[in-house]
Amino acid sequence: MFYLFTHNDLDGVGCGILAKLAFKDQVRIRYNSVGGLDFQVERFLERAKNDDFIIVTDLSVSEKNTEKLNEFYKNSSKVKLIDHHKTALHFNEYDWGLVQVEYDNGRLTAATSLFYEYLIKNKQLEPTSSIEQFVELVRQYDTWEWEKNNNEAAKRLNDLFFMISIDDFEERMVQRLQQSDSFSFDEFETKILDMEENKIERYVRRKRREMVQTFIDGKCVGIVHAESYHSELGNELGKENPHLDYIAILNVGSKKMSFRTIQEDIDVSEVAGQFGGGGHAKASGCPLTEHAYQLFVAEPFQIEPMRPDAFRNQYNLKAAEKGCLYQNHYEDYIFVYPIKEDLWNIDRNGKAIARSFQSFSEAEFYIKRYHSAWLARDEQYIEYLSDTLIRTIKEQQLLGRKNDETLEIDHRFISYDPVIHPTGQEERPFSH
Repeated sequence: MFYLFTHNDLDGVGCGILAKLAFKDQVRIRYNSVGGLDFQVERFLERAKNDDFIIVTDLSVSEKNTEKLNEFYKNSSKVKLIDHHKTALHFNEYDWGLVQVEYDNGRLTAATSLFYEYLIKNKQLEPTSSIEQFVELVRQYDTWEWEKNNNEAAKRLNDLFFMISIDDFEERMVQRLQQSDSFSFDEFETKILDMEENKIERYVRRKRREMVQTFIDGKCVGIVHAESYHSELGNELGKENPHLDYIAILNVGSKKMSFRTIQEDIDVSEVAGQFGGGGHAKASGCPLTEHAYQLFVAEPFQIEPMRPDAFRNQYNLKAAEKGCLYQNHYEDYIFVYPIKEDLWNIDRNGKAIARSFQSFSEAEFYIKRYHSAWLARDEQYIEYLSDTLIRTIKEQQLLGRKNDETLEIDHRFISYDPVIHPTGQEERPFSH
């Protein structure tokens, strides 16, 4: 009898579906959370017979269970662990370990894709077009390649997975992969997926107004509390806020945290590892420990949520030739304007900061990262320009300057302000 212990996400259940196709009624499958695996493995080892074959996919066992599995392997040769997380690479030291993060061509692996290749290599499963399509959808979703490839089918597969029970999903997929030459969604699934897509959009719209921004261990972090749609929420918030290093999504009820990033130089699995978790460079998770609670909940509790940029403006527009205005919860007014081609300045409360920027994007990155600011509405923009113009006129009058023509803001008469961040954080070089 085969015993498969695997994760309870799409990639882990994908392994369960392949096991059903390969071993049929000769397999027992246990879907586990990260924290529940070791108990299940310990119980198996207490009752295992010599002809039982244990397979662990998409999860890692504890050091104690690693030793026990190694002893079981020495006696029976019937152990296999297949994973794709870099935190599990040490299992390659064992004959029964197969951990691979990426393929030779640079594509990232998934547990489902590695398990599929393992079953084919051992002649336990015949490859078909429909199974290969299914495996690739799972792989692209789990590695986030679906977004780069604009593969909405991969995302919809994960949406379907969360909309129905694991048992129902498993049964549907096994039957489909056995009977169809190619993989597709049926009419019922398409209809409920369309409804779910609208629901996700509304949820993300609401949650983006609840995100707070702060610095934790030198990283600029967006924090939001959410019980659902962590992947979609983290992805959208990351794209809308490229000045953030990563997004932390908290579920206080389940005492869990998820991390997402779109930055190439940030590995959120390292962040999760600090709190007993792990995962991928772009998506990972961990328990909401007491220390994590202090950093991500208690300390940021007093911070006001970030407001979205004004989106119905006619005058205060980003990268406008005459400049654009931002504001924040510190009641700062931050004006961004070009002084010549490829050179932008920033005034904070009427004082120019002591540096310039080579593009508007670089200037906005600085404003949002270090001043937590958003694009102001038209009426505030007009009021700011009026006040600035009046101040400039008075300054010119004091200097004995008279000009009958329309006056423009003269930044030579505005004092310079050193680069001071309300956060007190060091600047990070600008990158997209």
